[in-house]
Amino acid sequence: MSTLKTICVYCGTGVGATPEYMDAATRLGRQIAGEGLGLVYGGGSIGLMGAVAGAALEAGGRVTGIIPRFLEEREVMMPTLTETVVTQDMHERKQAMFDRADGFVALPGGIGTLEEVVEVLTWGQLGRHSKPVVLADIGGFWRPLVDLLSHMRGEGFIRPGFEVDYRVATRVEDIIPTLRGAVAEERSGTGVADLERL
Repeated sequence: MSTLKTICVYCGTGVGATPEYMDAATRLGRQIAGEGLGLVYGGGSIGLMGAVAGAALEAGGRVTGIIPRFLEEREVMMPTLTETVVTQDMHERKQAMFDRADGFVALPGGIGTLEEVVEVLTWGQLGRHSKPVVLADIGGFWRPLVDLLSHMRGEGFIRPGFEVDYRVATRVEDIIPTLRGAVAEERSGTGVADLERL
């Protein structure tokens, strides 16, 4: 993977407990569009999911929504996207999101967001891809996951040769530069796995 053209954003369909999360989603959507990058996301119009997509669209960005048929009503499928892909199930959705993305960002979210980002981290750990993954640690949201991964490493369950390669950005404005930095490291062969870049 040598260029960053499309970013997949995982995030919640809820708004969260603090306005900071919605603000981050809105600003990230604008920045993705402003940088001329495409957005791939879950296809809904509610919560952080709707905020990131709506902001990208308003800023003139290209947005692809990928949603399973059974969630079209529950997640209120956004009708104004550049492209909409309706899948049969969650597995097909996640694969389609992965296939269309050059990098991944996890904004705050619930168990579904956690499952999506952990799966893409696992695929990287198993050598199935080298696309960068950034945890958008807005207000410390992802710190428990970072601590858990560190605990797993300390307890010998994340072993040398099976590192989990991810970056952490605590500010929205650092997300895209962090992704680009990871791409540059991969291209030059200087990337270091299992880093928490704070």
